[in-house]
Amino acid sequence: MISKMRKSFNYAAAALICGMGIGEPARAADDLAAARELAISHCSQCHTFGKGEPHGQGPSLFGLIGREAAAIPGYQFSPGYVSAMKGQVWDVALLDRWLTDTLAVAPGTQMVYWQEDAGKRTALIRYLESLR
Repeated sequence: MISKMRKSFNYAAAALICGMGIGEPARAADDLAAARELAISHCSQCHTFGKGEPHGQGPSLFGLIGREAAAIPGYQFSPGYVSAMKGQVWDVALLDRWLTDTLAVAPGTQMVYWQEDAGKRTALIRYLESLR
């Protein structure tokens, strides 16, 4: 009897341990889909997201992370932005500061945006990180 209980417990434990990560990819995909929708609702009026898509009123955001600020071919940045961002490379920390208050990061920029909700900033950043 004890042997059967141990065997049942072992199977249940193994199933629980193996199943713990099963929902993770689906949840991550759902989170990324929600982040994409947030980016579309907040950013697509001026920016594009797809590889090879033309710039909008603002530059394409495809491949933003790791890119030198104010240095994407085919887009003319405002002089204030170029001056403020000279020598900087887009990373998570810079993007978080940017999304918090664009004018604090680059006085003179033509983009005026601020997102006080840290969770929304994190979601936007996560989506932009996925654009590679």
